[in-house]
Amino acid sequence: MAKKKTLNHENIMSLYMDYVLEHEKKPHTVYQFARANKLDEQEFYKHFTSFEVLEKEIFQAFFDNTLTVLHKSADYETFDARNKLLSFYFTFFENLTANRSFVLLALKTHQNSLKGLKKLSKLRLSFTKYIQDLDIDMLDINQKQIQQIQQKGLQESAWIQLLLTLKFWMEDQSASFEKTDVFIEKSVNTSFDILQMTPLKSVLDFGKFLFKEKVNMNP
Repeated sequence: MAKKKTLNHENIMSLYMDYVLEHEKKPHTVYQFARANKLDEQEFYKHFTSFEVLEKEIFQAFFDNTLTVLHKSADYETFDARNKLLSFYFTFFENLTANRSFVLLALKTHQNSLKGLKKLSKLRLSFTKYIQDLDIDMLDINQKQIQQIQQKGLQESAWIQLLLTLKFWMEDQSASFEKTDVFIEKSVNTSFDILQMTPLKSVLDFGKFLFKEKVNMNP
């Protein structure tokens, strides 16, 4: 009888991706997957409790690999928030493109409802934390509660933007996915331009002035 393999976290993810690509569907059971790979079923459970957990880790790995590549670049550390996010997008989608067949199989049936997809939940947490750590300049509103709402809104809108880009990439049929590159550049730049609109700041400043004057006039 052939000796069962002892594998690590990454090896099992790689075997799972290979299985899905070869069979165009995920395994019915952990037993079936383990047997197909001459793997002890117990070895799988040392690393993952289910295929759902494993798939979350695969999409998290795409994120982690992206940050690893970015932080190896001395230039990245000198970028402002806008260019850091652009670099993240381009590198992240390079990772996805290198694994496009698996990503399409994993997400195709959920293409129109990615927002609440559980297999992307760990990626969502990591990405929104990344957005928070970018320290993106927003409207200067000196009120803690509004600032917290503003930050939460920024993180949620950034996540939706990433999902929209993912959906666009899944449907993109241009050579080397050039249209996705254009989509990334335009959408990220537009988002930052909206955040940094001076006229909008002026409107809010004027509103704060009127509110203050109204309070002073009504003792």
